[in-house]
Amino acid sequence: MNKVSILIANYNNGKYFRDCYNSIVSQSYENWEAIIVDDCSTDDSIKIIQDLIKDDERFRLYHNESNKGCGYTKKKCVDLSTGDLCTFLDPDDALYDYSLECSVDEFRKTNKIIATYSQLIFCNEKLNPGQVFSKIKQISNNRFFFNTPIQLSALFVFKKEAYLATDGINPNLKSAVDQDLYLKLLEVGDAKFIDEILYKYRLHPDGISQQNSKQNAKDSFARVIHQAMKRRKILSINNIAVPKIFTTSEEIYNLLNYQTKIPYRLINKIKSKLNI
Repeated sequence: MNKVSILIANYNNGKYFRDCYNSIVSQSYENWEAIIVDDCSTDDSIKIIQDLIKDDERFRLYHNESNKGCGYTKKKCVDLSTGDLCTFLDPDDALYDYSLECSVDEFRKTNKIIATYSQLIFCNEKLNPGQVFSKIKQISNNRFFFNTPIQLSALFVFKKEAYLATDGINPNLKSAVDQDLYLKLLEVGDAKFIDEILYKYRLHPDGISQQNSKQNAKDSFARVIHQAMKRRKILSINNIAVPKIFTTSEEIYNLLNYQTKIPYRLINKIKSKLNI
């Protein structure tokens, strides 16, 4: 039976962690471990977490010596994991009690996928459910797919062996860490969409992905796209010059929302050269 490593990168989310913890220990799928790495929180996170997980060997808590940021902390989570499958769970979010079981079942059905991802529901600060994020859907994985902020999201469960076939999480990234990971893994294999709500995403003022950090996230995602294009050899294909529009943060991000002004004839020419 596959062991699942639940990976939690924590920074100042102590007041929300109990809901996260309760959702883990209530899982119907029992073969799991929880790896928690705290990034030098300044709240009472450590005490809250320690009080909750004491005497439960399935939880392992680690600390960064100084504040390193999201990329470094998430990479450390994966490095410390021992499961066949891994999934990130933010400490202010939560799972349904069937979430892991539902995900693992998809891996049991086929060896042709390296990851699964599910529908999520937005919740308020008290974790009361609200609107389903309806834009998540099954992707058509190819080298021109970059729309991970919209079409691909949590609960994302991936094979550890597939992760080890990539260069891993970029420890220098402060945001767009998940999107960078998704794109790297999709270069190894395909992901299956589970059309069920498996993840509770809490909306609150202190969230890292909230409004006050949108521009930083947009800039980081543009850099992630640019690096993915380099890996996929899209920036220069048989001497076809891809316009500068692909290398500015605003325009790369607009590309993901189908607002790009890149001529269709250029895209078709690139596809023709790649026989896709």
